[in-house]
Amino acid sequence: MSELQDTTIYIDLAEEGGLCRQERRDAAANRARILQTAEKLFAEHGVANVNMADIAQAAEVGKGTLYRRFTNKAELCLALMDSQMIDFQNGMLARMQQMSQQKMPKMAQLDQFLDALVYFTDAHAPLLCEVQRAGLLQEIEPEGLELPHFWQYMTVSGLLRAAVASGELASSLDIDYLADALLSPLKADLFYYQREARGFSLERISAGIRLLLAGLGHYKDPE
Repeated sequence: MSELQDTTIYIDLAEEGGLCRQERRDAAANRARILQTAEKLFAEHGVANVNMADIAQAAEVGKGTLYRRFTNKAELCLALMDSQMIDFQNGMLARMQQMSQQKMPKMAQLDQFLDALVYFTDAHAPLLCEVQRAGLLQEIEPEGLELPHFWQYMTVSGLLRAAVASGELASSLDIDYLADALLSPLKADLFYYQREARGFSLERISAGIRLLLAGLGHYKDPE
């Protein structure tokens, strides 16, 4: 192969690499603009009153561009929650690590986690409702998306199992069921109903869930 051919191939590859990098930058910029636009529209009009066409028009992107990044509005809502979810998870992990270092009982740690989760859920209830309606809050998560309920379930069940191991709870308790049962009041649709239709305060919801948790400590293994 001649030196001229080598140079031509090098230039072609360099140009191709530059185009790929530009495409990635453009894609990232489009994604950021879509999310910023959606967040603004949701705040102004409510999540339920904004559709994908509204978002595409306001973000000045084609519908094809929008749907290549987000299959539906629920996926977009989940992406909006992503950074807040990561912050919440990291904050709670650091907090629980500190509580463990202070030898705080696992049930006390779980009590604090559930209380914090009530306030997190309230802050994101409209987005969570949209995600739940689309059936995304399952254990099998779509590619690239973090599902809040799965992480919450793993945290609650993990703390319950640790409480059993430390003798705080009876060993015969059905941990898998109880983890779901404790989180059920925090499912987006029920939580939203309690807040909006029933008028329950966050303090009332938190106190109720934590009372259920406290009741587990009174259960004894059968003789």
